[in-house]
Amino acid sequence: MNVIPLSSMDLVFASLLVAALALLSLLLRLGIARSLVVAAVRTALQLTLIGLVLEWVFRAESFAWVLLMALLMLAVAGFEVMRRQRRRFSGFWGYGLGTLSMLLSSFLITFFALRCIIGIQPWYSPQYAIPLLGMLLGNTMNGIALGLERLTENAWERRAVIEARLALGESAREVMLPAVRAAVRAALIPIINTMSIVGLVSLPGMMTGQILSGSPPAEAVKYQIMIMFLIAAGTGFGSLAAVSAGAKRLFDKRQRLRLDRLTG
Repeated sequence: MNVIPLSSMDLVFASLLVAALALLSLLLRLGIARSLVVAAVRTALQLTLIGLVLEWVFRAESFAWVLLMALLMLAVAGFEVMRRQRRRFSGFWGYGLGTLSMLLSSFLITFFALRCIIGIQPWYSPQYAIPLLGMLLGNTMNGIALGLERLTENAWERRAVIEARLALGESAREVMLPAVRAAVRAALIPIINTMSIVGLVSLPGMMTGQILSGSPPAEAVKYQIMIMFLIAAGTGFGSLAAVSAGAKRLFDKRQRLRLDRLTG
């Protein structure tokens, strides 16, 4: 079974639904019509561009090009993590904290999946490596952003309590442990909720794509189960690394709370 090709006119018809929604938001004065149209245009342009790039990378099947694209994806994801935080760390830490955490979690888990689970040869085959890394980065990015946001907001709102407990002789680790736990829980809640209803309420994108391309549903299910487990691990390990490092960054060597290291 082959995928039914879509023409440009088919995409135009689909875009009419977004245009209708934008018009409705104008009539209701929701204030999101412009954002909706811009997002739709960006979606079309970005996906068209990445489609052209992927076609070239798939044909080249070069480790150097796969690595370059992976680093570009990581750089953009790191920027998004930083942008989504109301109070973010200043200087290098604002960008580097989330980026390094994603590098350690998503890249290592992707490598493990390609080498030890899928066993594709070569292991950096762009047909597998880039989509797999993209799914891991996208979900890990969301988890890390949520975790860091919860951590910094908790520290800001409870600064008087934190400083009082430090004055009573508690260590920074003891004071921040509840906040770290709450932040990691917040980071993991979306993926836990997704795993709880997958297959019952929603069919994930990868599974749907494989089925539409003609893969047997049973095989598509196996791949989707693997992806969900990898995403959960990547989100958990990445968020734990980012939140732990962030909590440590909130204090100096003398165990003093340093909210001046936050911006926003």
